[in-house]
Amino acid sequence: MDRSTHDVRRASWFNIITECQRRPVNVSVKQWLADNGIKEKAYYYWLRKFRREACGQIQLPASPVPAEVSFAEISVPASIPVKHEAADHTVAVIRVDGITLEVSGDISGPLLRTLLQEVLHA
Repeated sequence: MDRSTHDVRRASWFNIITECQRRPVNVSVKQWLADNGIKEKAYYYWLRKFRREACGQIQLPASPVPAEVSFAEISVPASIPVKHEAADHTVAVIRVDGITLEVSGDISGPLLRTLLQEVLHA
């Protein structure tokens, strides 16, 4: 296939995909394709091509050099209950200015608040 034929097909499919994306909310992709006489496999083939092309054009920022790991002791007021057992699993990871805080699901609200205040003021 020559370049001009490819360009015409590409432009045509770009319009089809754009129109499909603008379909009414209550109409599924499958229904819209059927209503417009478009083969589902062809639609997804071209959609995949456009997405890959778009991903290829995204320029990600260079990865920063990992900072040296350091630890800081945080004193917790006695009024805040602290569990000394190992957490079963992490449910959230908070990263602020090179500081990483892993939080388990059983952390108390006051302890989390204290930790966040310390991290934000570090």
